[in-house]
Amino acid sequence: MLERRICRKFDIHILPVIAVMYLFNSLDKGNISNAKTNGMDIDIGMSGNEWNNMLSIFYVPFVMASFPLIYLMKKYTVANVIPFMMFGFGLVTLLEATVFNYGTFLTCRWFLGMFESAFFPGIIYYLTTFYRRDEMGRRLSIFYAAMSFSNAFSGLLAYGVFQIKTGSLKGWQYLFLIEGALTVIMSVISFFYLPRSVEKCSFLTEEERKCAIWRIETDSSSSSQTETSIKEAVEIFKHPFTYFWLLLEVCIGVPLYSITNWFPEIIQRMGEGTVMTNLYTVAPNAWGAISLLILGFCSDFAKVRSAFIMLSILVTLVGFVTFYTLDPATQKGAAYFCCFLMTSGSSASSVLTSIWYNNNIPNQNHRALMTVTGSAFGNAAGLISTNIFFPREAPKYESAMIITACFGAVGICTVGVILVSMIIMNRKRNKESGEKLTYRDIPTYELKESFFSKTFRWMY
Repeated sequence: MLERRICRKFDIHILPVIAVMYLFNSLDKGNISNAKTNGMDIDIGMSGNEWNNMLSIFYVPFVMASFPLIYLMKKYTVANVIPFMMFGFGLVTLLEATVFNYGTFLTCRWFLGMFESAFFPGIIYYLTTFYRRDEMGRRLSIFYAAMSFSNAFSGLLAYGVFQIKTGSLKGWQYLFLIEGALTVIMSVISFFYLPRSVEKCSFLTEEERKCAIWRIETDSSSSSQTETSIKEAVEIFKHPFTYFWLLLEVCIGVPLYSITNWFPEIIQRMGEGTVMTNLYTVAPNAWGAISLLILGFCSDFAKVRSAFIMLSILVTLVGFVTFYTLDPATQKGAAYFCCFLMTSGSSASSVLTSIWYNNNIPNQNHRALMTVTGSAFGNAAGLISTNIFFPREAPKYESAMIITACFGAVGICTVGVILVSMIIMNRKRNKESGEKLTYRDIPTYELKESFFSKTFRWMY
């Protein structure tokens, strides 16, 4: 009863705020796909591969800045650093309304990538300091669903904004101004509102605070307060699973960012105009958020991650492959259904993968580095997705569809390899100890060495 009350308080005081924060993070990252349908590229004189280059440049600082920023979050707490990052990318979004050529837009995208870089891994790390491992799936799904809803909201907002015909500004400029201003306002609110740690939650009673610390030390972290140590953190790279998880992040990142950056262009193959194309992005993205919540809740209920990751990748894979075989202009119903399949698993696979390795890393230094590295590799996949949609293949983008599907297939195989290995290692350790144990039987305060400990059992 006490634990349930604590979780309810976390759900009320923390989850809604970070969900809204991530919604604006996703809006500011993906709104350029809507802007392009309004002719932004033509207005500022872009041509050839310049649009692809502009998409690609975002991911370079995104990857490079992740590591120093996550170190700052670990040292000064996530709740102190994240709002400053949010203020930065909100300000850059406002400035995007003023770009007038390829160079100025490229500069804005560089700084946008830098400010947004460690936002997602920072939030994941933040949540692991409040919730147990088997509580993370549905919570992170609610948080991440904000991205899918943001894509839907962005399409709906763009639909309305692009119909503004008065004033001296273009529709895409109004879009950047509105979304940027809302982001800046939310960053200020979050800085003063978010609790810095479990120990400093003003909404908990003393009894609840002690129980909350105990919860984290028995089923999430080896300690609720761990000193920052880079030397200890890099030990995570001594285990082969680290590299399989990073490969998986790339494999699921390609479909995810193909949808984030190119979904309006994919739907445009159905032969609709600018306004209707943006409107048609709403329902599939909204369904993506709903399916993410369903898979996240089911994963927590079953206390299994791998099976649901494989299912979500498979559904997205089927969506891309089937869409490739159709003629969307004449088979609109089937093509639009494929768009729902694409969004059904793209976000869910990313969320559940992040939860999966976070659940299996009790040491906070290990977890912080693994989270930011996984996010960096996942976002590096954005470099792939932005460069497989060749302008010469527009509007069909055959190569992009095939390559995206191939990455999904490799992702399914990677999950299978990790799962089988985990089962074998758990059985081997049980045989050596003479006890039949699962991850639930070992409190995480005994696992400072994470999965290097002999008593550790994998959660799969």
